[in-house]
Amino acid sequence: MGDLNDIKLCVKWSGKEYELPELSPSDSVAMLKIAIENATGVRPERQKLLNVKFQGKVAADNYTLSELNLKPNLKIMMMGSLEEAIEEARTKPEVDDVVNDLDIEEEEVDIENQEVYLAKINKRVKDYKINVLNTPREGKKLLVLDIDYTLFDHRSVAETGYELMRPYLHEFLTSAYEDYDIVIWSATGMKWIEEKMRLLGVSTHQSYKIMFYLDYLAMITVHTTKYGTIDVKPLGVIWGKYPQYSPKNTIMFDDIRRNFIMNPKSGLKIRPFRQAHLNRDRDRELVHLSTYLREIAQYCEDFDTLNHKKWEKYKPDKSKIQQAGNKRKAEDSAPSAKE
Repeated sequence: MGDLNDIKLCVKWSGKEYELPELSPSDSVAMLKIAIENATGVRPERQKLLNVKFQGKVAADNYTLSELNLKPNLKIMMMGSLEEAIEEARTKPEVDDVVNDLDIEEEEVDIENQEVYLAKINKRVKDYKINVLNTPREGKKLLVLDIDYTLFDHRSVAETGYELMRPYLHEFLTSAYEDYDIVIWSATGMKWIEEKMRLLGVSTHQSYKIMFYLDYLAMITVHTTKYGTIDVKPLGVIWGKYPQYSPKNTIMFDDIRRNFIMNPKSGLKIRPFRQAHLNRDRDRELVHLSTYLREIAQYCEDFDTLNHKKWEKYKPDKSKIQQAGNKRKAEDSAPSAKE
């Protein structure tokens, strides 16, 4: 039986939680890392413990747990990779990674209108509580973004969150914010989302604002004949709470196509950002997508008419561009009601 003062902790890594053996307040951070290695297999030098800090900075190995004032039953959030995963990343040729995705064709997806799933969405609309960080802006369209492998490589080894951030992330969000209200939706817990957004500097950036975060509790479970039971992100949860957004003005980025099975026309499957140490210098996905978002915001009145699978080949309709220009000129020259 452990001492009354022993500290019980668990570590959250790679989507799973691992209970650690009880540690003494006099144990060092180095001892904590050894306990984590025994539980997860991740070597101490590979471990990035996100919320184990001393005076706001990463705690050095020689600090004792008592000096860190760790709360009982704290869930330690860790980033880090197993040695075999690192070796595989070094030797494996680069491919378009489609692991953990489903090849869902649109003709298969009549699932979006099934009453049982619409009822689940309505329950989420009623029961799921959204913490609004910044209020919706009139006339803006809606951009919904995944985190893992979309904005952030959460599996690769790095010293800082910046090294795992997808290139041009802040420039992309700054550009998108001009035309879109932005929502972050991740299939993880809210504390993990908040920590990642803080780590990447998204939550405190001065050039754009995030409207709110959604976590796994806003998702629903659906059953498909071909793929069995899967968890998905139905945009109807947002549309039900905020009627100003709809399929006409909403677009969602995710590296897993099945996440938008309930709204296939609104989803754009982004190329996953993996192996950050290899791909950081050449990934330009967000640069090109910034152009696409800007053009469809300006020249497409109904996003439901777009085929996001062909986003790279999108060309604005020249006649509509001219019509839009003429309309703006007419509005600018028309006398106001007061006149």
